[in-house]
Amino acid sequence: MDTQAIRQIAEKIKDSTRVVVMTGAGISQESGVPTFRGADGLWKSFRAEDLATPEAFDRDPVLVWQWYDWRRGLIKPLKPNPGHYALIELEKRIEDFTLVTQNVDGLHRAAGSKNPIEMHGTIWRVRCLECGNTFENREVPIKILPKCEACGGLLRPGVVWFGEALDEKILHAIYTCLQKAQVMLIVGTSGMVQPAASFGIVAKRAGAFVAEVNRSNTPQSSLFDLSIQGKAGELLPQLVEQVGW
Repeated sequence: MDTQAIRQIAEKIKDSTRVVVMTGAGISQESGVPTFRGADGLWKSFRAEDLATPEAFDRDPVLVWQWYDWRRGLIKPLKPNPGHYALIELEKRIEDFTLVTQNVDGLHRAAGSKNPIEMHGTIWRVRCLECGNTFENREVPIKILPKCEACGGLLRPGVVWFGEALDEKILHAIYTCLQKAQVMLIVGTSGMVQPAASFGIVAKRAGAFVAEVNRSNTPQSSLFDLSIQGKAGELLPQLVEQVGW
């Protein structure tokens, strides 16, 4: 365990009032959430990349909703882990704290995060294709095909699919935070998917101290100030302990 590196990050956080944390699939995987990509992404011989697209939904909305219903059933009983709760402690104590997550499982909110920026949406929201309304839906199993109570239109999962653009307002909010951050932590993300893969570089160029916490090195590891290998659920609580307060 690299206690010196954890101590170094803690000292930077102590001296900072503006901190950004970005999380990826790694922190959720420690709670039992499958990655839904690669080998974990196979469902009835379909890959996640073949189902999480607008084209797949247009072609066979029943199939796509069956997959999402299966995912929701897997995620619903899962609980946040110590990594999620450690970030709550940082949020409580840092004056300007921003949590950006690529995850759609809702575990940060379940842990108590106040306003996480869920850049890819959440599996627990749905959007009507007719009237455009979005709202929370936690039915498991969900009625397939689900319909909007307001207009009767077809509902789709409230997530960003492959081939879809991220919400411009959300992106603007993220880049604004990155530009003013003094410290950025990148937790449990492979650094392979854009634009999230470049967020750490944006923050560093703007003057932030950037540290990565991941189970293994990523393509960006050498570009950051520090990279620590290990589980978020173990390292983040140690970091909070080192910060003190």
